[in-house]
Amino acid sequence: MISKPIFSRVIATTLLVLFVYVRPALVQDGAKDKAKKIDELMQTYYDNKQFNGTVLVAEKGSVIYKKGFGLANMEWNIPNEPDVKFRIGSITKQFTSMLIMQLVQEGKIKLEGKLIDYLTDYRKDTGDKVTIHNLLTHTSGIPSYTELPRFFQDVSREPYTVTDFVKKYCSGDLEFEPGSQFKYDNSGYFLLGAVIEKVTGKTYEQVLKERIFDPVKMQDSGYDHFDTIIARRAAGYGKGPKGTQNAFYLDMSIPYAAGSLYSTVEDLYKWDQALYTEKLLPEKYKEMMFKPFLKNYAYGWFIQKLSLGDTQGTYHAVEHGGGINGFNTLITRFTDDRHLIVLMNNTGGAKLDEMRSNIAKILYGKPYTLPTKKPE
Repeated sequence: MISKPIFSRVIATTLLVLFVYVRPALVQDGAKDKAKKIDELMQTYYDNKQFNGTVLVAEKGSVIYKKGFGLANMEWNIPNEPDVKFRIGSITKQFTSMLIMQLVQEGKIKLEGKLIDYLTDYRKDTGDKVTIHNLLTHTSGIPSYTELPRFFQDVSREPYTVTDFVKKYCSGDLEFEPGSQFKYDNSGYFLLGAVIEKVTGKTYEQVLKERIFDPVKMQDSGYDHFDTIIARRAAGYGKGPKGTQNAFYLDMSIPYAAGSLYSTVEDLYKWDQALYTEKLLPEKYKEMMFKPFLKNYAYGWFIQKLSLGDTQGTYHAVEHGGGINGFNTLITRFTDDRHLIVLMNNTGGAKLDEMRSNIAKILYGKPYTLPTKKPE
């Protein structure tokens, strides 16, 4: 016979073992249930012709869902898959800000340093007022070239050198005193790319590869050149009077450090994971990079408080979207919980904010609604 104390210990040990083995199974089942709901949600968006692209969702750092919807190339009937490369538009800005912060950490750039300190041939009257911090936070007052009259119709198809473009399109009179207002500004990030090149003596593209893409093993990310053969690159599309059409051509020297990169949902997951480490930047400088300023903009990221329809509180989100001819993209990091949502669309204009909110509600166990088809 087994004595009562020994029997009790046996039962307790057995229950503990069962708990240890059952708990991961419950967690796994929960992730599967969320993935199933996300799939139903995104399939409905696709069926309603409201999304055509790729999705990746991670919960507590682990990928629970990734999938492609629709076509990467409509003329050749090639499907979207998680490894298809999309132009990411202004998500580029967070990579530019990381390069700047790396150079700040190395003492090669000062956040309060003036633009004229680095671009010595820039116009002195404004270059002496605008700081690197102003450029990073969209508070420089320099006019954004994308807002110039007829810029896209008359200019965006022509290639430019960095130096020529800075002189012609990023050197306008200040719209306000630097630091006094927030105004989203592609010129500011173009200028940051020029500063990176000046300080390092290398092209922006080279510096990106050496300092971010190679260390993080983001082999499917890079600077998008129209004339380069890039395997599994998605084509961009837009809406025209006769339905879907090829997106208007844009020379990729124009978006530059403000928006010329391509990537995949899988590579942006690697990027997200690297940001939780000190692989690219010490914690002290990451805290500086993610500190919000005017309009909750940090260095290349919006710092948001999302309610998700929850009266109990808000959820801390670090995110940025991107829009460029034929593409729109969104990366959202719920850093308190290490959740990640990446959405890439290659038909332009999809309501990615709405999709992100619904996916986040699923992750946090909140009520969500499936989208309804709008009349054509």
